Amino acid sequence: MMQLHNYSLLSIFFVGTVIVFLACEIGWQLGRRHEGHGVGGNISALEQSLLGVLALMVGFSFLMALTRFEARRESVLNEANAIGTTALRARLLPEPHRTESLKLLREYAQIRIDPAPKGKSFTQLPDVIKRSNQIQEELWQQVKAVSAKDNGMVPTGLFIQTLNEMIDNQGKRLSALRNQIPEAILLSLLAIAAVSCGFAGYASRLDPLRSRLPAMIAAALACAVIFVILDLDAPSSGFIQIDQRSMIDTAASLSGFTD
Repeated sequence: MMQLHNYSLLSIFFVGTVIVFLACEIGWQLGRRHEGHGVGGNISALEQSLLGVLALMVGFSFLMALTRFEARRESVLNEANAIGTTALRARLLPEPHRTESLKLLREYAQIRIDPAPKGKSFTQLPDVIKRSNQIQEELWQQVKAVSAKDNGMVPTGLFIQTLNEMIDNQGKRLSALRNQIPEAILLSLLAIAAVSCGFAGYASRLDPLRSRLPAMIAAALACAVIFVILDLDAPSSGFIQIDQRSMIDTAASLSGFTD
């Protein structure tokens, strides 16, 4: 099966735009052949029905894309808060575990800043995920060493709790990045847009004014909305990026800790 998400956003949009406008032109040429056959009323009714289906599909797809975008943005904030809380509680640990844990958390916060503006996300950088897992394991070894000395210490228990939350938030964030709109829905949206614009071109030719402009405007608007949907759904290659300021602020605050 074609892996649509493996292609760049602009490539998908360009191909989709060509298909939609080509369908519009094909509809116009077919309408020229059928002029004077008395099918204008039926085609107009069908055109309106198809445009209604397209509007419904666009609304449904946009909601899916926006929901996923909000989930990705929230996952960044939750992970940044978890890292910051873990670092605060790490300062309560005895030496040398306090210094070592804070050092690891500083590195962790830095690599958790999503490099999406460079065209990549964590799902495309296995080395970053691998290093994140290594730091989590090293932090766990630190807390195991502290617990072995005194398992009744309150700071240790609090640190374990937030460390677990930090580890869980990594999984949630990666899951949000990988949770994109199913390809079947995107292909269906493109197909419905092409068919609808094709009938719009056909109906425009049968109209007494015989103007391409209404069909072209409908095709342009459909392509523009589809582009926004694709952009919202692209976690790394799109123009609409996830705000990383919460993670950047957390990394900056950790660098200012005086152990």
